[in-house]
Amino acid sequence: MPIRHIGLALLVVVIWGFNFVVIKLSVDALPPLLAAALRFLFAAFPLVFFVKPPKAPWPIVVGFGLSFGFALYAFLNLSIAWGMSAGLSSLVLQVQAFFTMGLAFLLLGERPSRFQIMGAAVAFGGIAVIATERLGATSLLPLGMTLLAALAWGLANVLTKKAGKINALSFTVWGALAAPLPLLALSLLVEGPPTVLAALRGFSWQDAGLIAFLAYPATLLGGAIWSWLLGRHKASVVAPFTLLVPITGMLSGYLVLGEVITPIEIAGAGLVILGLVITLLRGRPSELAVRLD
Repeated sequence: MPIRHIGLALLVVVIWGFNFVVIKLSVDALPPLLAAALRFLFAAFPLVFFVKPPKAPWPIVVGFGLSFGFALYAFLNLSIAWGMSAGLSSLVLQVQAFFTMGLAFLLLGERPSRFQIMGAAVAFGGIAVIATERLGATSLLPLGMTLLAALAWGLANVLTKKAGKINALSFTVWGALAAPLPLLALSLLVEGPPTVLAALRGFSWQDAGLIAFLAYPATLLGGAIWSWLLGRHKASVVAPFTLLVPITGMLSGYLVLGEVITPIEIAGAGLVILGLVITLLRGRPSELAVRLD
């Protein structure tokens, strides 16, 4: 993997780590499903009028939008609103890397190497170490919903890979178009029309700023870079980078929300980094060096 591609992946890691803090702030200010609907409404409009449709089958584009937009953020926003901390959410969601590897094997025939399996095991051990420190204060339902969000993200990764080398921004924008209406319908059903209307009437500039960050840097910029990387590398190679998101997520939670990072969590984060390094060392000597081209 070229070092500039690694740099892009790390940029996404930073944006997506801070994204969890902004999600927490947004679901405190707005009904969580409505916040998700507005996120993807902002992400799709007005760019959909200026960006050509992607050269990919429409079922894949719509499937990506429903998995990455509707399912992922419906489950994630509700889990955070119902008790998951921003830092813990950023951690648990990263089991998507393993869902991605499994789904890529089942649907794309991508067989992970022994280094990728070993790296995933080490990183998962790091996630388990951090989780043991935090899960005592977390109810089962929000945790389960976060795992469902991770499964939805894994499916979105595989659909992105299946789309091939396409315009990443176009794929992200037009995929985002599939999410707002289902999310709004679910918001009206679960949160109720009075709650939704009251939130829209009281929508402030601060609320707009939160949604704008979620829509543009976190969804469009991060999603476009991610789609671009998945179009050029195996899903099982790209997906493990998100194992670094909990580190930036927990650090952001500590700095902005005052969430505490313990020595055990730091040790677990070290295992996550070690797992990523092992995953990137894919076997043959010629593959062990980071490419500079």
